[in-house]
Amino acid sequence: MEFTARARLEVRISPSDVGKRVSVRRLTQSGDGPEKFTDTVGVLTSWDSGVLRITRRDGETVRIAESRLVAGKVVPAAPARRRGPSASAAELARVTSRGWPAVENERLGEWALRAAVARGSGRPVGFTRRANSVLPLGEPGMPLDEALARVRRWYEDRGLPPYVQVSTGAEGTQERLAAELADRGWDREVTAELRIAALAPVADLGTGTSRVVLSRTVDEDWLLRYQRVGRPDPVVRRVLEGGPSVWFATVPGVSRTPAAVGRCVVDGRWAGFMAVEVGPEHRRRGLASAVMAALAGRALDEGASAAWLQVETDNEAARALYDRLGFTTHHSYHHFRAPGGVPREDIAGESR
Repeated sequence: MEFTARARLEVRISPSDVGKRVSVRRLTQSGDGPEKFTDTVGVLTSWDSGVLRITRRDGETVRIAESRLVAGKVVPAAPARRRGPSASAAELARVTSRGWPAVENERLGEWALRAAVARGSGRPVGFTRRANSVLPLGEPGMPLDEALARVRRWYEDRGLPPYVQVSTGAEGTQERLAAELADRGWDREVTAELRIAALAPVADLGTGTSRVVLSRTVDEDWLLRYQRVGRPDPVVRRVLEGGPSVWFATVPGVSRTPAAVGRCVVDGRWAGFMAVEVGPEHRRRGLASAVMAALAGRALDEGASAAWLQVETDNEAARALYDRLGFTTHHSYHHFRAPGGVPREDIAGESR
């Protein structure tokens, strides 16, 4: 939301608005030439010592000197979406966590500490950040610094780097926590979008679904195409086969290695799509759409009506496919890594 030239420019926000979504205009250039202004929209995460901190939808935090403000106002908590199923960020966080489950879970207040440690290589390796990070829904039941110290010890005891998964960009997301972590030196390593769509159109858009073979379990051939890890560890299978109702899709190739694979987890009204991969020599033939359509059809049979998936913001090819399939972004999420400690290469598999 921007300020129009006809709008009366005045600052209508104060420190009491911390935690609310705001739109501000600040002066970025003054002097002999024409003045220049920049607009920023996001959650006001602090206002201390004459400096505002606004965390945007993409997780970036902008610091603005109060003296540079020329306008500011509170705006609706999140822009209305024109299509897609209705859902809260908290509901989606729980559904997605069940769809990519950790092997080990422990509560810290309302936070969930999650780990899935594979040891096939002789050293502990976490299989994906999603299964090896804190899901901080609600409060940890103690001051933040104490909670983060507990988090560090918990993960380092398992030989893993400490990560916290933080969402931004929708009502009820965690912009303030993102800003607090950034202030404490935690690095934002990965940003991904959580996208949602109506399920039935996904089932209708694919062609060639007769080539897709569905199974309840993952086999060695499926893993040959997945190729997100080296030699599969039992923990990898436990994560992949975990979830309320899991389906694996395979498009056979000319050898043992499938031409394409995919995974779907049905959880009530939701169907989550993951691990959709197509061999380089088989791309641009509609196989990814066929895999998702076949999985969507099975999810419809089980009573699901809505779809979700996660895609990294720099994966342009996948984002273009999901655009065509009708997926829209509900919010973004980010993995913040503690400074120092265990090397980041001790997280394997999909970086999401």
